[in-house]
Parts: sequence; structure tokens; C-alpha cells
Amino acid sequence: MKELILNADDFGLTRGVNQGIIRGHREGILTSATLMATGPAFSDAVERALANPDLGVGCHLVLVGGKAVSPPAEIPSLADATGQMPESLAAFVAKISTGKINPAEIERELRAQIEKIRRAGIEPSHVDTHKHTHAHPVVMEALGRAARALGITKVRKPMENLRDSWESSRRESGGLSAQLLASAAVRAVTPQFDTISRRYGLRFPDHFLGLAMTGKLGPPALRHLIESVRDGSTEIMLHPGLCDAELQSTGSRLQRQRQFELDGLLDSAVRDAVSEQGIRLISYRELN
Repeated sequence: MKELILNADDFGLTRGVNQGIIRGHREGILTSATLMATGPAFSDAVERALANPDLGVGCHLVLVGGKAVSPPAEIPSLADATGQMPESLAAFVAKISTGKINPAEIERELRAQIEKIRRAGIEPSHVDTHKHTHAHPVVMEALGRAARALGITKVRKPMENLRDSWESSRRESGGLSAQLLASAAVRAVTPQFDTISRRYGLRFPDHFLGLAMTGKLGPPALRHLIESVRDGSTEIMLHPGLCDAELQSTGSRLQRQRQFELDGLLDSAVRDAVSEQGIRLISYRELN
């Protein structure tokens, strides 16, 4: 059997992103989204999620490029006095790899973000992280402790099959891409990720797709990925949304690409591919 989760990241980033995610769910094939507790449009996302209970909603945990939920005084090595966390992934990795961030503070902030989402009335289906920071073993260990304490049992495993990644990137980009190289780098920590997941009882889909193709999953590419789905459970990561002035003001590198990926979710040929491949669409709630 083939089961497929189509997950939208960045729920809560802007109202236009929220609107695109809900449209991708109601009018397209999107089954899941992950909500940013730190997102400027968090309240709008919560309202939309509660009005669409069939959409699985997890936590998109943020340790890079956002304001912390925890009081700054409680996480001084992770956030500055205003609560701002490291601006870039490179800055975060440099700090954590040199021991400048206390892992206990990471756990405290992850718990605070999950608890904020629960207080809003949403029971998270799973967790993942902005910029895939939980691929770093120190973060994954902290996430495992937070998840176990709060009863979370499902997590994204952001490691792609490199053959799938290469084929997708070659078809759409003509060769190597920065995202393909990122996919290969993340893949290198798979053994540690698996060990930590087992330690904390965390489960994940059998396969993952979308990292090498971030921002490029318009109708042709998304159809190709769906046609490559194998037996078992698979997650495809997407970033749908509407490109508007609010999104442009965030500085996100994904702008018009979000509309492109929304078009993929709404495309009739993509929907047909799901049926042709005998795929059952699920969210993390249905993942066994």
C-alpha cells in the first residue's frame, strides 16, 4: 500500500501563506501543515485550522530567524535580550557546534512552542523544524526530550533517498543544486537521527521527499514526485502560499515559489496521478 502525506510548512508565517495552505487543503490534495508558534500570523492560522478540522496540524518548531516564545532571561544562550534567535541557519549551526548554546535552553523553547499551540486549542499531529534544525544531533536530542515529556510521538525525518533527489533535481534544474547538496548533507546524519528517534519512541514515515526540490514543486515536478512514491508511507514537503506584500516584507527566500507550489496542489493532472498510482492520502494523524 502507498500512503502519502502532503505537508505545508510555515503555517502562521503570513495571512497569505495561511490562505494558500487552506486553499491547497480544501481545493487540492494537501493533507497536513505545520504551524509556527512564533509566526506573525499565528492567530490567523489557528482560526483557519480550527475551521478546517480535517487538516492535520503539527508544530513547525523555530530556532532560527524568529522571536522566542520563552522569556529571554530563561534562554540567554539561544536568544538575545529582545528574544531574537539566530538570524541564519549558518549562525545557529556555528553556535551549537561550538557549545555556545545550552541544549537545555533549546528543549525549554521547543516545549514552550508546543505548549503555545496546545493552549490555542490544537493538538499537534507531529513535529518538524524550520530549516530542518533537528537534523543536528544536539537539537534532535533536545526535541526528543521535549516530545517525550509532552506526549508527542511523530516527527519528520528530513532525509531523502539521494537517487530520488538527484532525479528530481536533474529534471527540474538540469543538475546539481544547493538544495540537492543540502539533502546530501542532511542524509549523512541518518544513523544518529534514527538512534535518537528510537530512544524517545518517535515514529516517522518510511520515505521523505521535497528537500532537494524546495520551491520548485509546481504541477510537473509534483506529479513526477507522486509518480515516484513507493510502497509504505511517504511525506512530501511543500511551501504553498500567496505571494503578497506581507510575504515580501518577511524576507523569506521563497516568494513567488509559494504560489507555484500551490498551483501544483490544485492541478487536476497531479490529482489524477494520485489516483493512477493507487495512493491513499493521509495526514500524520493516520500514520501508523
